[in-house]
Amino acid sequence: MSDATMDLRSVTIDDSGLPPPTPEIEQERKVAIFDLLEDNSFRLPGRAGRDVPAPPYDLELCIRDRRLVFDLSGDDGQVAEFHLSLGPFRQAVKDYYQICDSYFDAVKKLPPSQIEAIDMARRGIHNEGARILQERLAGKAEVDIDTARRLFTLICVLHWGG
Repeated sequence: MSDATMDLRSVTIDDSGLPPPTPEIEQERKVAIFDLLEDNSFRLPGRAGRDVPAPPYDLELCIRDRRLVFDLSGDDGQVAEFHLSLGPFRQAVKDYYQICDSYFDAVKKLPPSQIEAIDMARRGIHNEGARILQERLAGKAEVDIDTARRLFTLICVLHWGG
């Protein structure tokens, strides 16, 4: 793990007020957080001559007032907080959940070749969600595609109950 980036040292989801997740959703969340903490790239650009505290950061994700909130803190307290509209994510999240349902059903009863086709479609939708996230974070944070994919999974978890 010598070249792994660790800009985020912790990731929490504030899902208070949301219905409890299904076992599949909970598993997706655990895997996404685990993978994020193993390797992630989350950089904050400097703004208007202000220095940005260096990573590592602690990230809390939540939905507040129908907006996705990224709350970042460091050793000296809050570093940044930004709010993103959920609108641009709605279709990708909906598509992702539909394909995940198909995938979870397929794993139980279909041959590997059909499961693989569904999984490829799932990855395509996941990549689209990650691209949307990267676009929405432009100017606020720079994330690589793997970090964006894992964060998109967590956005789906929040969206599911929101």
